[in-house]
Amino acid sequence: MIRYSRILEKNPREIVLLKSRPCTWARCFFCDYIHDNCKDDTSIIQFNKEILKDITGNFKKLEVINSASVFELPKECLQDIKDIVYGKDIKELYFESHYMYKNRLQEIRDFFPDIDVKFKSGIETFHNEFRNNYLKKGVNFNSPQEVAAHFDSICLLVGIKGQTKGMVSQDIDLLLKYFKRGCINIYMENSTPVKADLELISWFKKEYSYLKDMDNIEILWNNTDFGVGEKDEY
Repeated sequence: MIRYSRILEKNPREIVLLKSRPCTWARCFFCDYIHDNCKDDTSIIQFNKEILKDITGNFKKLEVINSASVFELPKECLQDIKDIVYGKDIKELYFESHYMYKNRLQEIRDFFPDIDVKFKSGIETFHNEFRNNYLKKGVNFNSPQEVAAHFDSICLLVGIKGQTKGMVSQDIDLLLKYFKRGCINIYMENSTPVKADLELISWFKKEYSYLKDMDNIEILWNNTDFGVGEKDEY
């Protein structure tokens, strides 16, 4: 498992994959990412201290991801991150959060005063029935504008059996219209029953090839394209 990397192409930054407490939601049908967590705070804190030592601050930007939301990191881990951010003169800090925490994001911003803290959320799709009835995301909102009011960036999931070209096209349109940044994750089969639609993925690659030239859109063709995680390709 690779825990530290540097993203060099779009929005250059350092990135760390930390351990955390179990995901509070933990019901997403397609996700086995939650296996990378721990219930022992002391173990989490000590483990993450070693990962955080690799941060250099060279890009002045740091992304912190974990097997849940930022709110599942022990307070001591947040303090360790804070010490490094200020010690390395990092100016921008990126965290992930489940949409359920949308009204608590200011708590994190207040913990990092004078730092430009940005949040991303994996809503996966704007298609409500597919998102909640099939993917079991537990993410409810009335409009993309509502999501954009809380999150600077969203993650979309493309290439799942049951998705249609129309659903994907609508998702991309709304991402480009309402959000400053976006990350598109191409679905890779894992230990869950959810299957990939390789034909849909091939269509997406041809139809939306122009996205690779957009500075604010990142596409993860493999789930380790940011350089962290376990290598697992088709």
